[in-house]
Amino acid sequence: MRLVKYIFLAVLAVILIIVALANSALVTLRVLPEAMAGFLGLSWEITLPMFIVILGAIVVGLAIGFFWEYLREHKHRAAAREARREKDELQRENENLRSRGRTTGRGGDDVLALLEDGSVPR
Repeated sequence: MRLVKYIFLAVLAVILIIVALANSALVTLRVLPEAMAGFLGLSWEITLPMFIVILGAIVVGLAIGFFWEYLREHKHRAAAREARREKDELQRENENLRSRGRTTGRGGDDVLALLEDGSVPR
């Protein structure tokens, strides 16, 4: 399985290098259109190779998707947390009842005695 993982990562790296070499032309990214930037007096722009723009857009899209999914699944994580709390509380209560039955001897609950060791109370 580890070999398959390394082969997949190697193929992915080769594909990314090919995309980078095929898109190495410089592009200028502007925050505002030229007419609006001239009107406002703001000219924020940066010149980058095209492959950085492509890979950056992919990374930003993945980050937005992961964040959206994290928010969407909040109710499921909350329900699992509540179920885990309830399970732990019931286990503690069960252990308390069993330990109380052992300390009091056979004077405890007959049903619990049957469940614990299968013996018949006398």
